[in-house]
Amino acid sequence: MKRTIELDSEQIRDKESMSGYMTRVFFPDRRITNLDALKDSLSELKDETEVVLTPSAVHAICENPYAYKVLMVLGKSAEENPHLRILFRNQ
Repeated sequence: MKRTIELDSEQIRDKESMSGYMTRVFFPDRRITNLDALKDSLSELKDETEVVLTPSAVHAICENPYAYKVLMVLGKSAEENPHLRILFRNQ
């Protein structure tokens, strides 16, 4: 099963908002409490998953240091897990 998730950068303001958002969107069966838990969970993804980023999301992420860290975790995880891809959509 393939999932496509358009990342909502407004939901990643800080650790608490990231935790709730990533839990809801990626892992409803577990609680993502920090960046290490996010990385561990992303490494275990078995379903084909695409994370879509729009130019406005990338801009917002780059303006927020915590959201930027989340993007780095997503990118590193996509390098290591062939089931995870980051796509950039021009919108």
